[in-house]
Amino acid sequence: MIVGMSAAIMQGAPGTTLDYDIWVDLPPRAYIRIINICRRLGAEVFSNQFVELNGLPIDFVYEPNGLKSFRTELRGAIRMDWQGIEVAVLPLKRIIAAKEYIGREKDLAHLPILRTVLRNLDPDHS
Repeated sequence: MIVGMSAAIMQGAPGTTLDYDIWVDLPPRAYIRIINICRRLGAEVFSNQFVELNGLPIDFVYEPNGLKSFRTELRGAIRMDWQGIEVAVLPLKRIIAAKEYIGREKDLAHLPILRTVLRNLDPDHS
């Protein structure tokens, strides 16, 4: 599932990001399974979390903070086109919740923009 600012940008939030954050439903100790798949696909592997695949920098997230279980969040995910395939994307409301929970300065700085985009997309349910 795509999460973080990359998911917010896909939903219309203005901004840029250096990579795509992809939440993988595996414990961190099983990261090698993802890395091996990436290698087979021709990715350049920089760490157990970060690869570049076909020019796309991808940051794998194994244990995101401030979110419910993968299964729970996946049920509420929205489906969007990404690079020609349909993917699950964390909704803005949940991205906001995660950023509030994390509380890093860069995350808090995004909140006013994300809240504005959410109000514009769904004024009755933001």
